[in-house]
Amino acid sequence: MTGDKISAARLLRTARGQMDGIIKMIEDNRYCIDISNQIMACQAILAKVNKEVLQAHISHCVMDACGEQGKEKVAEIAQVLDKLL
Repeated sequence: MTGDKISAARLLRTARGQMDGIIKMIEDNRYCIDISNQIMACQAILAKVNKEVLQAHISHCVMDACGEQGKEKVAEIAQVLDKLL
């Protein structure tokens, strides 16, 4: 991955910490809605880091494979993914 490795790693460490917290919440029989909210927060972080990874792939790997001719099309795909994710 040639994108922002530091940001992606930081987000994944945060998600890992949240997962540990969720497991503890379940073990402690915490309120279901609180657990669900933490699960959704973790999912949001994973979606964000996945978006960063995909954007890095498009910006570097795909762009290198397409050359200059594909630059405009790659930008269009990146915009659609940004909206989708």
